[in-house]
Amino acid sequence: MINITIPTPDVSITKKVAPQESHIYGFTEFHLITRELGGIYMFYNAKGECLFVGKARKLRPRIKKHFEDSVSPIKEHRDEVAKIEVCVVEDPVHREIYETYIINELRAKYNVEKVLYK
Repeated sequence: MINITIPTPDVSITKKVAPQESHIYGFTEFHLITRELGGIYMFYNAKGECLFVGKARKLRPRIKKHFEDSVSPIKEHRDEVAKIEVCVVEDPVHREIYETYIINELRAKYNVEKVLYK
């Protein structure tokens, strides 16, 4: 049997100011997220509920795109995001496994693909 656990976040940032007061949607510590490394990111609301889980080859640009893109799965719910956690995972296969596992373990609210629960 394979035992998978949710990795400990390497970076965890919370919204500090109102989104309109910051060019990074209220996340003043956005610069702490690596620009060059890949991994898994998780968006949480103020209650600590997981909203969305994703993976990326380059974390910071991908996360930023969720707040700017018109086709992002969370485009209607950007204001709900109060915390972002990032786990650096360089291996693409491991990223895929972790993403699917975390989506189902935390029952991410806005992930529609890779959902095994109903």
